[in-house]
Amino acid sequence: MVAACASSSAYPPAPMGAATTDYNYVVGAGDTLNIIVWRNPELSMSVPVRPDGKVSTPLVDELVAQGKTSVEIARDVEKALSKLVRDPVVTIIVTSFVGPYSEQIRVVGEAARPQALPYKQKMTVLDVMIAVGGLTDFADGNAASITRASEGDKRYSVRLKDLVKRGDISANVEMKPGDVLIIPQGWF
Repeated sequence: MVAACASSSAYPPAPMGAATTDYNYVVGAGDTLNIIVWRNPELSMSVPVRPDGKVSTPLVDELVAQGKTSVEIARDVEKALSKLVRDPVVTIIVTSFVGPYSEQIRVVGEAARPQALPYKQKMTVLDVMIAVGGLTDFADGNAASITRASEGDKRYSVRLKDLVKRGDISANVEMKPGDVLIIPQGWF
């Protein structure tokens, strides 16, 4: 009977390394962009990306920013400004990060503060657990799993209790954009 209650997962263990070297941050609604137009300080400013994924600046009414990198947005602003400004040179710096929903890390279940987190390169499950405040007293941390959207919703098991409560760093694995960390409730 006790063996039946032991936490065993039906999923393979999550791979230790998951980050890719060619990752580029993609802007999402809620991000803040610092737009710098060289030699035109009156056109330079900090703007939020609206919920519809667009930004507005002087001389550029609406420009789609969501789903693009900062360099792609800079080229779009240059193209829009080139009709009114001679040879505009634009730099975009993302100053606050939320990211698109498709790349956010979601934590559900028995985390102290379940939430969605912006993905960062080389982010690990330990980074995620620190951000959500750890496990609740009712969590079955070693029965947790990661659903990886980038691999067709493949599920992997993770040993959160070993990592967070026992300090077993071998249980730390890298996250990928769009991962969902599911922490079930334990029986006792």
